[in-house]
Amino acid sequence: MKLRRATLMFGAMVIGVGATLVAGTETASAATVCDQYGSVVAGNYIIQNNRWGTSATQCISTSSNGFTITQQDGVGNMSGAPVSYPSIYLGCHYSNCSPGMTSARQISGIGSATSSITYTYPSSGTYDAAYDIWLNATPDVSAVEDTEIMIWFNHTGSIQPVGSNTGTTASIGGRSWAVWAGNNGQNDVVSYVAPSAISSWSFSVLDFIKDVINRGKATTSWYLTSIQAGFEPWSGGVGLAVSGFSASVSGGNPGTSTTTRTTAPTTRTTTATTTRTTAPTTRTSTASGSRTCSASYSVASSWSGGFVANVTVKAGSSAISGWKVAMSLPGGTAVTSLWGGTASGSSGTVTVSNLSYNGALAASASTSFGFQGTGSGSGASVSCTAS
Repeated sequence: MKLRRATLMFGAMVIGVGATLVAGTETASAATVCDQYGSVVAGNYIIQNNRWGTSATQCISTSSNGFTITQQDGVGNMSGAPVSYPSIYLGCHYSNCSPGMTSARQISGIGSATSSITYTYPSSGTYDAAYDIWLNATPDVSAVEDTEIMIWFNHTGSIQPVGSNTGTTASIGGRSWAVWAGNNGQNDVVSYVAPSAISSWSFSVLDFIKDVINRGKATTSWYLTSIQAGFEPWSGGVGLAVSGFSASVSGGNPGTSTTTRTTAPTTRTTTATTTRTTAPTTRTSTASGSRTCSASYSVASSWSGGFVANVTVKAGSSAISGWKVAMSLPGGTAVTSLWGGTASGSSGTVTVSNLSYNGALAASASTSFGFQGTGSGSGASVSCTAS
């Protein structure tokens, strides 16, 4: 989702969790992505379009280590939220985990976390160049996390970070940063604002994490879940580019959270209250010759009138080349969006088929898909057929 990933704004604004239709993540080193939450795998990283604040078209052109905004027709509220957060990242974003870091890493065990970034800025538009570091008290990567670190490499117009200026500066990586702190209604945000635009920099991500710990917004027992670089445009933005990105994390106990690659979108709402649940409700399997698979269903978060659910698909004792999951949804429940698969139907019995990247599973290997629906999410059952 960001839902999360775009949490800069002018003044205070409540952010909640929602979801909208998203295309599955495909593997590509060069592609044009215009789907609202479309994403591609690029080497160790994932690049996402992540247009959540407008219905207007946004397209990005991706490369092996970055992207360029080629079309951005939306206009955000200049005293509110931006229209999107296109970004490239290492780690996990709403259970969509990159090949280079497939789970959260406990901070106490991290030996190093480094990154380099090169930004390209056009001469017009209102935007910020936002580098996000996400921390969570647990290894859970399925929903809203606890603390967001934002590094403002550049910004134009009247936009400001979440919260207020602390009146202090931080010296990190040989640079001086103005420090802002606040809460967006879902998580704490600590922002480091450069006094002038930075186009290229190599630095230690761990230095920023340590400063946030010293400010009481995390502890060493917490987890680093992702490192992201992108932009939050309010207007314009064509030509904004991450023309070079790398990130690496060594060490760190990944904990017990199990993550699989799905694509979950990012939106903001002002009314949703989320509740996490993780226990699967149903697991059944069927066979196709010697090939079998099982499916388990769990509600990841819920609020009044809606929910987000995850379905894990696991191969049996033999490898499979594809799968289909039949979901039996109770009355009053309907799928409004789905990622990590292709759905037939939206209520009653809904059949979900694999995408190109997650159909072939080795013996006992697993993948997952997720969806947002209306209703409470309880009472659904699932079964899996392998091919």
